[in-house]
Amino acid sequence: MKSEAENVLPKIEMVSLDSIHKNPKNPRIIKDDKFKKLCQSIKEDPWFMRLRPIIYDETGMILGGNMRYEACKFLELKEVPAINANDLTEKQKEKVIIKDNLPGGAWNWEMLADDFEVADLIEWGFDEWELGLGPNPNAPPATEEDEEKTGGEHTIKKCICPECGHEFEP
Repeated sequence: MKSEAENVLPKIEMVSLDSIHKNPKNPRIIKDDKFKKLCQSIKEDPWFMRLRPIIYDETGMILGGNMRYEACKFLELKEVPAINANDLTEKQKEKVIIKDNLPGGAWNWEMLADDFEVADLIEWGFDEWELGLGPNPNAPPATEEDEEKTGGEHTIKKCICPECGHEFEP
């Protein structure tokens, strides 16, 4: 049975960016285009930050939302929605750091194809290669054998989901 304190929802407050700081042991990074997309997303839809606030501890160290914090700093925002998780144990803090950054499962690619517009998916953060619309920049370079099989053409024969391994045709 949960205690009364465990049933209380955390309060989201606006906090100064200067009052919180990145976690130096955060294992998650975001680079280049993904960072630009995150900045663009926050700029276009700032209300979304209220739905996914930054989580920080009693020292102001961010437990969840380091990349959102970096994007907000880049956008020169002064305040962000945040939750002070000052009552967590060290183990709970570690758990938040990891669980906040874990992908929540695999995508249902057929549902994405049937129910969403490609342009929206790209605008909301998918890379074109993830949708089978271009080569994966993280894939190993083509070998001479690959070049011979395709006659030197760089066409995509099939795409593989980077999360679940599902193969599909673009």
